Amino acid sequence: MIKKHLIACSVLFLLMISSRMLISRNARTPINSFPQPVDFPSPQEQKVSSPKAEFSFANEKVPLKNKKVAWKMDKYLKKNSFEHIQTDRLHHKAREWFPVIEPILERYGIPEDFKYIPLVESGLLGGTSHKGASGYWQFMPQTARTYGLKVNRDIDERKDLRKSTFAACRYLKALHQEFKNWTLVAAAYNIGENSLKQHIYNQGHRNYFKMRLNRETASYVYKLVSMKEIIEKPSKYGYSERHRTLLAKKDASVPSPDRHVFLSREDENSALKAFEILQPQASM
Repeated sequence: MIKKHLIACSVLFLLMISSRMLISRNARTPINSFPQPVDFPSPQEQKVSSPKAEFSFANEKVPLKNKKVAWKMDKYLKKNSFEHIQTDRLHHKAREWFPVIEPILERYGIPEDFKYIPLVESGLLGGTSHKGASGYWQFMPQTARTYGLKVNRDIDERKDLRKSTFAACRYLKALHQEFKNWTLVAAAYNIGENSLKQHIYNQGHRNYFKMRLNRETASYVYKLVSMKEIIEKPSKYGYSERHRTLLAKKDASVPSPDRHVFLSREDENSALKAFEILQPQASM
């Protein structure tokens, strides 16, 4: 009888000790240790879903909420930054070319953002591509002739900024009559209207940012938008003024960076020749 009583007391004592340990352990549990999962966005998701910057081409917004689109936009902004190309030649060309291009675009009702095509096509490298595209707008010979330019052994009006811009506007207007969308017009300018129509037919939709295209055309609108950004907001991408050659729209929200040391014109030309060897020319 005494044995049974001792065993019962021992069991009771062990139960009391266990319960105290359990209470003590629960008291130290952090207050935010909930049994249900808490859905906090990762830094990358937060960045993509709530982008600080907004970009557009011809009044069509770039859909930055799409992670792939946001990544590609960032990629081409970096490619056009001063840190990457180490020259302000694009800004110099913009200052020289835009006063000629802008009124012609306006006359034809073409969105002003198309003025960046010559900078993307020929602003850095220039010359004639291996496929035969040449001039400010990098026209192929037959396309140039179709839209009113003389191209023969003696004369090549693709190298006349004013005349080639008139031809480009006629071509862009014809493309818009076909596609009814300016972003698709830019893609068609690069790949050709027949090729783009075939892609649209095969893929069953007309959204440039979702289409599967060749590498050059798939990056073309991103290049135009990034060119627009670095020309309009040079200080944001590492550029600073030199002899007032930058065609900059002042952005009061962006602090001026430290002055960069620019290359001399001879060093710049040497660097561009090296760049031309490393980078194949784009063609229309």
